[in-house]
Amino acid sequence: MTTNILEMRGITKTFPGVKALSAVTLDVGRGEVHAICGENGAGKSTLMKVLSGVYPHGTYTGDIVFEDEIVEFKSISDSEAKGIVIIHQELALSPYLSIAENIFLNNEQRGALGLIDWNETNSEAAKLLARVGLKENPTTRIMDIGVGKQQLVEIAKALSKRVKLLILDEPTAALNDDDSDHLLDLILHLKGQGITSIIISHKLNEIKKVSDSVTVIRDGRAIETIAKDDVTEERIIKDMVGRDLEHRYPDHTPDIGAEILRVEDWTAFHPQDTTRMMVDHVNLNVRAGEIVGIAGLMGAGRTEFAMSLFGRSYGSRISGKVFKHGVEIRTRTVTEAIDNGLAYATEDRKTFGLNLIEDIKRNISMAALHRLVRNGLVNDNEEYQVANEYRASMNIKAPNVLVKTGKLSGGNQQKVVLSKWIYSNPDVLILDEPTRGIDVGAKYEIYTIINKLAAAGKGVIVISSELPELLGICDRIYTLAEGAITGEFPIESATPETLIKHMTMEKAR
Repeated sequence: MTTNILEMRGITKTFPGVKALSAVTLDVGRGEVHAICGENGAGKSTLMKVLSGVYPHGTYTGDIVFEDEIVEFKSISDSEAKGIVIIHQELALSPYLSIAENIFLNNEQRGALGLIDWNETNSEAAKLLARVGLKENPTTRIMDIGVGKQQLVEIAKALSKRVKLLILDEPTAALNDDDSDHLLDLILHLKGQGITSIIISHKLNEIKKVSDSVTVIRDGRAIETIAKDDVTEERIIKDMVGRDLEHRYPDHTPDIGAEILRVEDWTAFHPQDTTRMMVDHVNLNVRAGEIVGIAGLMGAGRTEFAMSLFGRSYGSRISGKVFKHGVEIRTRTVTEAIDNGLAYATEDRKTFGLNLIEDIKRNISMAALHRLVRNGLVNDNEEYQVANEYRASMNIKAPNVLVKTGKLSGGNQQKVVLSKWIYSNPDVLILDEPTRGIDVGAKYEIYTIINKLAAAGKGVIVISSELPELLGICDRIYTLAEGAITGEFPIESATPETLIKHMTMEKAR
């Protein structure tokens, strides 16, 4: 018996017009945590879908050897029967079913006459929940627990299938720091129980914390596998993007002009609990050519401020004034906000930023479709031409603009979101977590786009959870805590320590 639980030999997978994987070889040791990283679209998820039977045998070339046996999976059920379980980035849980029902869905605990034994189902579910550190009642509905706990339910579900190799695709992408730490600790705990894990992640600090080795994939090829002791961020980044990134952030020489946007005394309350203030008398301004950051902890009110400002997309009892070029404007609806030169790129691009079942062309044009109307009809040829120009200028990696946006990588989806809002020709863009869930190479491209927008005289507001990002790209940074502005810093005087101090500051009562 070899020391490897898994060997993938010369895996090649082709889609129409695209070679997603090219002779990829991957060795995973028994009982290790093996990380896979690479840029969006590099082929990481495709490789794991080949392994788990999502892409069945016959749709790719090469061999998969699991526990010293060549395996040919025709479906996910085949791979799960062997003990290989994949947890996708988009969790596959039914929100209306209980935790126990989700854990044993299609793997029901049956009693006499083939009927489901609910006592056994709930009892076994409770044991599995205890293994992953959850104390929830197994009868609790999935929709009534947070995303972090849902991720743990997915792992409990995998344990119910007697998992030997657990694959986690971006498991912490939607989690806060505490939930992420708990999940990573659980992966290490499962390793102690002999369970092998493959983790796909963009977060290099997480990779260093839990992995025994790292395989880097670039453009559908395995570049190298690095042992834990040899892992450095610089080495991984170089392998991922094919070049050294001496500077994580592109050079930015600001050319700042007159004030474009001023917000005065902006206040918004929770949409359901109308006594709970979420945005507390915020005052800020943005000048032409300026990149302004908003830093704050989770729950500080950053997104609530942006959404309430942009067409009152969030909140109740909203009040305050908005001025553009010194003249008061109204932003009571999204249409009104757009017409007055505002754009908002949401932090949740999949739910609010894009229509994933529509093509790139329609997603780019949707915020300013009226610009393409001729004689009451949308000029399809002109729409196609506009989208093609953005595909080229924004380096959207797709064979054409008729590709469904749901098929794109996260970084390319984000470029479509930015293209949509840039095409609307705004004066001020609010970018909420513009690089969340995308790799370092794609981040650099997004930063370059932000710089170009500022250079064109736009005002740009960047909301980010990553302080190094704000410090690397902004000209000025506001801090927000409990819905209130607690500080304003030109980039020359902004430091991580100063920002964190003001992000954790209690507002005056």
